[in-house]
Amino acid sequence: MPTATLSTEPRLPIGCGPLSTAVRRLLQQPVGTAVPAHARIIDTDPFGRDLQLALYVCYELHYRGFAGVDPEWEWAPPLLELRAEMERVFLGGVRHDVGEISSSATAAAEMAATADEPAHGTGPSWFLRDRGTWDQMRDYLIHRSLYHLKEGDPHAWLIPRLAGQAKASLVAVEFDEYGAGRGQRTHQKLFADALTAAGLNDEYLAYLDVVPAETLAVVNLMSLFGLHRRWRGAAAGHFAATEITSPLASGRLVAALRQMGAPDPCVAFYAEHVEADAVHEQVVRTDVIGDLLRGDPQLETDVVFGIRALEAVEDRLADRMLADWESGAPPLFAL
Repeated sequence: MPTATLSTEPRLPIGCGPLSTAVRRLLQQPVGTAVPAHARIIDTDPFGRDLQLALYVCYELHYRGFAGVDPEWEWAPPLLELRAEMERVFLGGVRHDVGEISSSATAAAEMAATADEPAHGTGPSWFLRDRGTWDQMRDYLIHRSLYHLKEGDPHAWLIPRLAGQAKASLVAVEFDEYGAGRGQRTHQKLFADALTAAGLNDEYLAYLDVVPAETLAVVNLMSLFGLHRRWRGAAAGHFAATEITSPLASGRLVAALRQMGAPDPCVAFYAEHVEADAVHEQVVRTDVIGDLLRGDPQLETDVVFGIRALEAVEDRLADRMLADWESGAPPLFAL
C-alpha cells in the first residue's frame, strides 16, 4: 500500500514579487518585527501571483505552518494587519467577478442552478475525459494537490459557527472526509496515494512554488471564508457548492483515468467522491444550508455569495488550465 509523506511543516516558498518576498523575509525574523514599508499594498492585482502567494503563506500559518518559522507568527498583529489589507483587495476582486446579487436571490435556487449541468461542458473534467492526455491529467492532479492534501480542513472552521442540525450534518459530512475514523481512508491520504501512484510528489505543499495564482486563489478563498466568522454564511455556501459539483465532475475524471489506464489509487480517489458526495449533496442542501437559514435567514445573501464566489475562482482556474493545455505549455511537473 502506498505511504504518503504528509510532512507536518513544509518549507517556505520562494517569493515571486515584492509582497510575497517581504512576507517570506518577515517570517524569518523574530516575532513582532515590523512589516517593511515596501510591503504595503498599492494598486495590487487581486488575482496576481504575488498577492495570492503572500496570502497563502499567511493562511498556512493556521494549518501546518512552515519549518523554521516561529508558530507565534500565526497571531502576530503586524502580519495580521498586512493580511487584512490583502484580504480586502482579494475580496474586492472576487466581488467584482461575482457581480451584484439580487435581493430576491435564494440559496435554494442557487444550489439547484449549480447542480443543473449542461449536457456538454467545457471545463477541465470534460476536456480530460474527451481528449486529455496522461501528462495533462498529472498536471491537473498537481493543481488540485494544494486543496486535496488539506481536504476537509478549511470547511472544518465552520463547525463551531453552526448549531443544531446544521452543525450535526456538517460534522457528518466532514466525518466522511476524514475517513470515517480510519486514517488510511482520509481523503487527504487517498489523494496523497493518488499522487504517488501517478509518479508525483505527495509531500504537503510540494508544488507551492510552481502553481499559478489561479490555483492559489481557489484555496485562499475557502481559507478566508473559514477563518472569519463574519463570512460563515459564505463558507456554508462554498461548502455546499463544493459537495454539489463534486459527484458529476468526479465521475468524468474516473472515466478519463480509466481510459488512460491510470493506476488504481488515482481512480479510487475520484470514485470515492462520486459515491460519497452524491449523498453529501442532499445533506448539505437540506440539513446544513436549510437549517442554517431557518435559524439565521439574514445570511441568505452571504450563502449565495459563497456559491458564486466558488464558481468565480474555479472559472479562472479552469480557463488557465485549458489555455495551458491548448497551447502546449509545459506541465507543472516539468517546471
